Amino acid sequence: MAKFEGMIWNIKSFEELTTAELYAILHLRSEVFVVEQNCAYQDLDYSDQKGLHLMGTDEEGRLLAYTRIFPPGIKFKEASIGRVITSPLARGKGAGRELMERSIAALQEHYGVIPIRIGAQQYLQRFYTSLGFEQTSDTYMEDGIPHIEMLRRSGEIAFGD
Repeated sequence: MAKFEGMIWNIKSFEELTTAELYAILHLRSEVFVVEQNCAYQDLDYSDQKGLHLMGTDEEGRLLAYTRIFPPGIKFKEASIGRVITSPLARGKGAGRELMERSIAALQEHYGVIPIRIGAQQYLQRFYTSLGFEQTSDTYMEDGIPHIEMLRRSGEIAFGD
């Protein structure tokens, strides 16, 4: 598995999140998905309560990487990973790859080895392909941004060290 030096990883259910953790998650999602990507959309979709939240923080407690993961039947028929985000402070250092590797491993740990479906921003297709995902849809627009559905079929994945 890729390693981002100094990152502290935690996974929690919605009920286990502290107020400060929830605030940091919503702040980072707003910072990147709304402000940076210039995309006004309703981020709070009542799905957060149904998933697990994987958070990567630095030694000072700043949230640098985040995903929410769902069992089958919440977002798609398959298990899914969403709201994949790395802080501008962590980009270009392998944090995104480690975040996804840990998200896949967490899904396997909590729900077994099952297919994983994602709705990915199209420009990240090669990144997700490198993690074992295959494109399964034509391009579609979501909130003004080109997206594709991708599927990672059942099976363990061996991540490089």
